[in-house]
Formats: sequence, structure tokens, C-alpha cells
Amino acid sequence: MHCATCGERREPGSDRCETCGAAAPTGRLVTRPERLRVCPRCSYQGEGIPYFRKTGHVALLVGVSIFTYGFGGLVYWLARRNHLVCPRCGLGWENAARVLAMTGSEPEKRLIEARPDEPLPSRGIKRRIAGVVMVLVATLLVLIGIVEGEGAAIAVGSVMGMGGSLAFYWGWQGLQGRRQAVMRGLQRKILQLATMKGGTLTVTEVAADLNLSLSAAEKILTSMDDDFRVRSEISEEGVIYYEFPELRHRKELGPGI
Repeated sequence: MHCATCGERREPGSDRCETCGAAAPTGRLVTRPERLRVCPRCSYQGEGIPYFRKTGHVALLVGVSIFTYGFGGLVYWLARRNHLVCPRCGLGWENAARVLAMTGSEPEKRLIEARPDEPLPSRGIKRRIAGVVMVLVATLLVLIGIVEGEGAAIAVGSVMGMGGSLAFYWGWQGLQGRRQAVMRGLQRKILQLATMKGGTLTVTEVAADLNLSLSAAEKILTSMDDDFRVRSEISEEGVIYYEFPELRHRKELGPGI
């Protein structure tokens, strides 16, 4: 069990948190979520591992680096360094079949999310890398053209530089779109959690149930705070909480509404 104010572990049945001294009202204690992905290829259940923790991927990285004088290895590492894979078969972890998050006190744990993750847009890292490389090559061509007085080199470099700039911008748009998709997914999970909690949440509750850092949980809740459907309030004890009036109204009307 964890305190809804500070998030520290506390003993079941105790009236107050041993760390911060906050009272523990009924329904305010939550268990940390059991986030579980299921690999569709080998049925492994658990968490993904970094891409380059697989021996085969490291060997491929070394081979590519040797045959391309390090440049290909650098591009390969940049493209895959943030990827997660199944520790058993190496399948990309974004293809995992399910994500489960359990919340609530025993024995009434409930599912927050039991559907496959929605596919996220590409981060555009390949397009951004390609754009940077094209701009660097274009700059070199233009400089050579200026020094040697070659108009063709200047023209080719200018066209390549424009293409590289467009490729980088295309990749940057992909990164922004992915961030927005991630934010929408987290906001949807917070709404599900708020429904279970009766229409009020604290930053610590969101961080504990969704396995986020406190700063990330606060950032998402702040982004949802429009002072209409979601608004922040301060309790008499000085605790900041976020209220979802529509969900609280639905709870007051009863489950049949």
C-alpha cells in the first residue's frame, strides 16, 4: 500500500503515513501498477529491454561500424538507441499485444488499461538524421564551389541543402506528432483513473498508478487543467488535488445514469 500524499509505502491497516503523517481515508491508498506487456511472437510477459542489450544487435552494430568506417554504426545506434525489444525473441516492444495496469486495494483491483496500445506515429529520427547529413554535405559542396568557382557545385549544394532542411523539418513534425499522441494516451488513462477515484486525483496518485515520475504526472495534469472540465483545488490541509466536475456529478447521480 502507498500513501496518496507522498507515495511512500505504508503498512496496511495503519491510520496515518509513517513518512509524512497524512491521514489515510478510505479509497485513497493505491497499489503500484503492474504494467505488463505480452509479446505476440513468443508470448513473453514482462518488460522490454534496450535494443542494444541483445547480443545479436551489438554484433550487427560492430559489423556495420567496421564496414562503414564507423559512420553506418553511428547512424544505426542513433536510430535504435531508444528502442525496446522483447528480451526473449527480440521483437520490437511497440508491437507488444497488451498493456495491463492494476489499481485499487486488495481484493478489489481493477484494470485501468487492458487494450493494445494505439500505434504511435514515427519519431522521424531517420528523416532528421538524413536532413542533417544532407545539410552538412550541401554546405561542403557550396564551400567547394565558392573556392573553386564552380557554379554547378554551388547549385547542387543549394538544392541538396533545401532538401535536407525539408527532410529535417518533416522528421521534426513526426517527433511533435508522436509526443502529442503519447500525451493523449496518458490523458485518457488519467480520465479512466479519475473515474475509478470518484472524480478527484492528486499528482502522487497519478504517478503511483501510471508508473510516472512526479514531475511528469504534474505536467500532464496541469496540461489538462482548463478550469472547466478539470480544475485544481487546495484542500484545508494544503494538499493540491485535481477535480473532474463531470465525473463527480455522474457519481452523485448514481451508476445508472
